Amino acid sequence: MTKLIPSLQLHKRFILTLLLLFVFIWSLTSVHWNAELYHAGGIPTMLQIFEGLIQPNLDLDILMVGLESTWITLAYAVAGMSLAIIYAFIVGVLASGSLTSSKFSRIISKVVFRGILGFTRSIHELIWAWLFVAAVGLSPFAAIFALAIPYGGILGRIFADMLTDVPEQPILALKSSGSSRLQTLVYGYLPLVWADFISYTMYRFECAIRSSAIMSFVGLGGLGFQIQLALADLKYDSVWTFVFFLIVLVILVDSWSNFVRKGLTDHKRVKGFGTGWFSVLFSLLLIVGSWVYITLAEKANLFELLSEKNLEYAKKFFVGLLGINQENPAFLDAESWSTALMLTLETLEMSIMAIGFATIVAFITVIPAARNIANGSLTLKKSWYNWILYGFIRLTYIFSRSVPELVWAMMIIFIFKPGILPGALALALHNFGILGKLWAEVVEDMDPRPIRNLATAGASKVEILFYGILPIVLPRFLTYILYRWEVIMRTTIVVGFVGAGGLGMDFKLAMSYFDYTQITLLLLCYMILVIIADFASETTRKAVK
Repeated sequence: MTKLIPSLQLHKRFILTLLLLFVFIWSLTSVHWNAELYHAGGIPTMLQIFEGLIQPNLDLDILMVGLESTWITLAYAVAGMSLAIIYAFIVGVLASGSLTSSKFSRIISKVVFRGILGFTRSIHELIWAWLFVAAVGLSPFAAIFALAIPYGGILGRIFADMLTDVPEQPILALKSSGSSRLQTLVYGYLPLVWADFISYTMYRFECAIRSSAIMSFVGLGGLGFQIQLALADLKYDSVWTFVFFLIVLVILVDSWSNFVRKGLTDHKRVKGFGTGWFSVLFSLLLIVGSWVYITLAEKANLFELLSEKNLEYAKKFFVGLLGINQENPAFLDAESWSTALMLTLETLEMSIMAIGFATIVAFITVIPAARNIANGSLTLKKSWYNWILYGFIRLTYIFSRSVPELVWAMMIIFIFKPGILPGALALALHNFGILGKLWAEVVEDMDPRPIRNLATAGASKVEILFYGILPIVLPRFLTYILYRWEVIMRTTIVVGFVGAGGLGMDFKLAMSYFDYTQITLLLLCYMILVIIADFASETTRKAVK
């Protein structure tokens, strides 16, 4: 019986792989593959974009604008994340049920506060930015709150899960000694999850940098705004200059994040926090510096945001979203629902196409991108070109994932005509670098002994891949594919802002024409998509295990 379990699992994974392949092929049928996909000048435009990539504009005035915009992008990200952490901590603790005494109140607390966290994280940060700008006008707080709400929802969910998974024994010991609920939280729960929470927060901060850049596309300053202006003027050399500023910023934050995570890991092994105090001080300086800049240089005033005039605008906006005093709101109209559901299907097809393209490219590149393949320690075979391939592919991964999806979409739309294909390509370009990095780390962390046995038996590279590496790493690969598909689903609406099709394109038109009930309808469709993605992903993960 025990021998049947592995074979049954392999059979399940094989069927699942075929099913995912079939769904990807189905998504490709939604595109009419002909010459009409390209603009008449698409190829020359692509060559001009490539020329700008290898010859960016390095004029002093452009570099100074790039530096200033980089700081604005960083300041918004830091300010947004500082609010997100406060929101995540408060609501995450309440959602975990750690402060409740009875079983019934714990269930109610989890349902209510997890629902709040689920709602706030399901709507993309750029959508929140649009809503805030429409409600209170152009203000740095529109970008800051737009980052704080969804990232707080994501962090709060993770924090709540961490607190829920804390072992019961130390908590029961504290309670039996007479500790209050607050003391149990401070001295029992928090010390056990604090390091993991900081580590995950640093990872989300890397993502917040990219999100902060695209906040600029609603009219606020930063690198995204400069990229948008340069693209509008067809100055591709300047576009890449600002993109390189963004890439450098992401790499610096990524390096700092790795530094912090390493410090936390060392702290678990040895006494003393070591380099952690440096990170704490640096974080405090960044937070204070960002808020001082936003308050003084940007002249952002929270009290002005809550002025009578702005509150009146906000009231009008949210009343419009609810369709109050409107004869035929879009979310109660059958024809509007029919059109919106067609766009929802397009968005679903775009997300599947995007994860399919990203998976194919990541699969082709992942093996040479693993360090233990490059140095020959896994396969016991060394080649002079292994390190060259490793360095080139790893740089490609960094480049692809550092550029936000919306920036990729804004460049691709100059080559392809509006539709779901340019949106899928933009999403794939960003996500294949993330998938490739995650997969390469899986290969690097695998047990080398079975692979070495195959290598010593004389197996070829192809045989080692299909009979040694893939059977071991495939479950983790599928898990990461599903995880990234969930993320892509939430991002498809964003690439539609620049004409890449789906719900995003219609959402932007609805915002432009102040069709508030149509916005509500599209947000409902968007949330339906997110629920579908969560359900399909969770079901598939259970099948993979």
